[in-house]
Amino acid sequence: MEFTLGQVAAILQGKVEGDENQKVFRLDKIQEGKEGGISFLANEKYTSYIYETDATAVIVSSTFNPTKKLKTNLIRVADAYSGFTQLLEAYAMMMKNSMVGIEEPSYLDPSSTVGEQSYRGAFSYIGKNCKVGNSVKIHSHVHIGDRVQIGNNVIIHPGAKICADTSIGNNCEIHPGAVIGSDGFGFAPQEDGTYKAIPQIGNVILEDYVSIGANSTIDCATMGSTLIKKGAKIDNLVQIAHNVIIGENTVIASQTGISGSTEIGKNCIIAGQVGIAGHLKIADNTTLGAKTGISKSIKEPGTTLFGFMAMDMKKFLKSYSIFKKLGSIEDRIRELEKKQ
Repeated sequence: MEFTLGQVAAILQGKVEGDENQKVFRLDKIQEGKEGGISFLANEKYTSYIYETDATAVIVSSTFNPTKKLKTNLIRVADAYSGFTQLLEAYAMMMKNSMVGIEEPSYLDPSSTVGEQSYRGAFSYIGKNCKVGNSVKIHSHVHIGDRVQIGNNVIIHPGAKICADTSIGNNCEIHPGAVIGSDGFGFAPQEDGTYKAIPQIGNVILEDYVSIGANSTIDCATMGSTLIKKGAKIDNLVQIAHNVIIGENTVIASQTGISGSTEIGKNCIIAGQVGIAGHLKIADNTTLGAKTGISKSIKEPGTTLFGFMAMDMKKFLKSYSIFKKLGSIEDRIRELEKKQ
């Protein structure tokens, strides 16, 4: 898609310094900017690149004051980072809205319905008794099982698998390779030492504005529902087990694993490679640092924890500072013992 700088400035409610009739058709990093591209400057560490870039235009904050002559056009906005994010959103929306129709081969069971302004990519599959809303984009090789309900303005990227009975709200995004609604990890030990699979007959519910990252898995409930509440954002390679509840606007980073029946509150921040045991409750506004292990419930809202066996972050850092000095402390103790 091609836009004039004047059109871009109108979208961002900004002002062009230069030729507003010049056209851009690509988004570039400032250090890699070429003619026809538009970039942004939000971090002062990259200021030197604005004097070198070949990008047609650079989005800058209203406070930016150049100290050298520029060869690029500027688009001044209140905040450059927010402005560029807004431009990305507008570009993504335009790209999304341009995708309408059905590629062949694709399959839609006669008992299922798909709303208006939707897109179905090649080799996509929609099973029995499904209801898909308006402006839903189902990319190639997506599998949607029986009795799935999908709201409006949902994007399901290539290779994602939506298993039977899953319910997805409005304005959600499922990234490539994600699996929603696979069987929970439930096995009953037998007297002879073997394990017998426990049927998993529940489902998964994603509320509105949920994002699920690439190759993440969300297991269906044993009974009832695994629930991801409104606005939650799940990174790539996250495992969420059966009957877990994730609160509103909670964010979970890559390689985190959450065991069955744990309930996580709203507005929590869970960093990468966190491990959470099952049947726990995590209070609202909890922050868990990378690789933190959680073996008991967190009852106090606003708690920040860090460490393999989770403890208060300040106490952990104090203990770790002592741990690093253990060698020298041991030497001092040995010296004292020799003097006795």
